[in-house]
Amino acid sequence: MSDKAVRFIFGVLLAALFFANNMILFVLTYVFVCAFFLIQTILTKPDYKVKIALCVIYLMIMIAQLVYNTLVIFDENGTVFTLLRERITGVVAVLVPFAVNGIFRENKTEKFYLPSVQDITVFTFNELVENIAAIKQIARKGKKSFSRENIDELLSDMPRHNSFRYINKGSLTEEYFTAAQQTLDDLNLYVVISNTGSPASEIISLFTKKQYNHASLSFDRELQTIISYNGGERVYPPGLHIEMLRYFNKKKDASIIVYRLPVPRETKNAVIDKIRAINREGNAYNVLGLMFKFSLKPNIMFCSQFVYKMLKAAGIQYFEKRDGEIKPTDLIELDYYRKLFFEYEIKFNG
Repeated sequence: MSDKAVRFIFGVLLAALFFANNMILFVLTYVFVCAFFLIQTILTKPDYKVKIALCVIYLMIMIAQLVYNTLVIFDENGTVFTLLRERITGVVAVLVPFAVNGIFRENKTEKFYLPSVQDITVFTFNELVENIAAIKQIARKGKKSFSRENIDELLSDMPRHNSFRYINKGSLTEEYFTAAQQTLDDLNLYVVISNTGSPASEIISLFTKKQYNHASLSFDRELQTIISYNGGERVYPPGLHIEMLRYFNKKKDASIIVYRLPVPRETKNAVIDKIRAINREGNAYNVLGLMFKFSLKPNIMFCSQFVYKMLKAAGIQYFEKRDGEIKPTDLIELDYYRKLFFEYEIKFNG
């Protein structure tokens, strides 16, 4: 069965879970998913520290899911909007173990096996203390990332998104493209990664373990032409937009890093033309792609997917990876041939 078929079936199951007003079904789903990953972890051959930590994380996730299910999802005292919001959160919670497993699989390639007695017993008290400290740190960060304020903001913003059709069109004006054309004598594109502190960025960083979770593209060094796919700051439909640096400053340690990518004049012009076509055809932010790693239409993208696809369309991408799997930091960390040159960093509050 193809990956797309599996994702479709899983999506249908999640939809069925959402519409099924049954607490037991939620409980069984949480227990089954976490139990599956616990067994998988026990039968794999990762570093034993990772194995213990993963098992504890899965158990903590399951306990949190069950408590949330019991105390929140089926609390009938809320408003219709509140009940809908809590039900959506409950369904999304099913995906948390998958996200944890995905992070582990991305960095670990060990095969399944039955552990030996030595593998089970060689675990010192000091190592256990270290793992407990690490888990506490993850829990503290998770508490901040999944704060009530962040969850409320994300859920209230969700109705503005559409991953099935283009909802944003013509957001870039002719004045923008004139400004972009005026940069053609600067034979560089500028790749920007940012640590903004937005609710989405904070939650994404919990799973990616990366500080920088947003990517942008600019045609000039001063970032007067910086663009990316974003939420439109609750003013415009989510999709392709000019970005304002002041919107990046959403937490105490917010910052951006700018890199220069040398390109021929005609290649830079080709990127501008490609962006002009996207602006004309329409676009939307690929919010589902963050989870399921694919797009239903060519111009439905998330930020790092957009930057990578623009480089690839012009034949100047410097690494190969499925565009639906691109993380912002991949644009820097996978530059094995040193095509990028560091330009500067902005610390908004430093």
